[in-house]
Amino acid sequence: MDLLNRIRADRPDLPEALRKVADAILEAPGETVRLTIVDLAERSGTSTATITRFCRALGFAGYAELRVAIATESGRVAQQTWETDIGQEILPDDSLERVLGVVSGNDIRLIQETRDQLDLAVVEKVAQAVARAGRVLLFGVSSSAAVASEMEYRLQRMRVPTWSRSDAHAALTDAALLGQGDVAIGISHSGRTREVIEVLAEAGSHGAITVAVTSQPRSPLAEVAELVLTTASRATSFRSEGFAAIHSQLLVLDVVYVSVAQRTYERTKQAFDVTVRAVAGHRLPEGDI
Repeated sequence: MDLLNRIRADRPDLPEALRKVADAILEAPGETVRLTIVDLAERSGTSTATITRFCRALGFAGYAELRVAIATESGRVAQQTWETDIGQEILPDDSLERVLGVVSGNDIRLIQETRDQLDLAVVEKVAQAVARAGRVLLFGVSSSAAVASEMEYRLQRMRVPTWSRSDAHAALTDAALLGQGDVAIGISHSGRTREVIEVLAEAGSHGAITVAVTSQPRSPLAEVAELVLTTASRATSFRSEGFAAIHSQLLVLDVVYVSVAQRTYERTKQAFDVTVRAVAGHRLPEGDI
């Protein structure tokens, strides 16, 4: 496991003082390599003895070895980022192996960036509202419509009354029928899709809780929404930013979905059991071709 990922994975099990050191390193690993042991102790609110204990817990003889390891890893990550952002544009004659590397690398980074910027306090509020909602309306156009449809299926399976629309007239009609306790979720990478903005504004005017899922937290869509969930996106040679945002949008809504399931555990578990039995006869037994 890479060093920073190891620190991140071990952090919950560390004593409080060592957790402070881990947090200081993870917050800015690039800066850590330029800090002396005294500097890091001051930044983490600990002591030089605690820094030494932290190093030994990771298998290093001392802070010098840890700093070299962090510097090496930070340099490798920076090089990989450069190659993906600048030096690995997909060309018509590139091999599938290279295509896979560029596409998967880009998607992984977008998911990581979305994770790092996601406001979990907002996720809590959205999940709580959806779990209690009388009705949930999801709306997006183009690629965002597919994301809305996927979330519709997931919530319906938990017995949350949910509809997704890709037609603006149908969505506006549904939005006008929402009220207090209902939720409207608008999905738009740019946050400038007129139809999505209109639907969210209409729902909000009738008292529904409005949620924007967008890569642009200062967009017109974010301005009309009560709650904003941000995603990361970046265009590549063969994909626009909107298409690239799909994985980030799915990640954000998946976290909401799981959080809703936690809040409605008994109801959701019962619903899952019922639906699994309903489709069981359409699945071949294992071992059959």
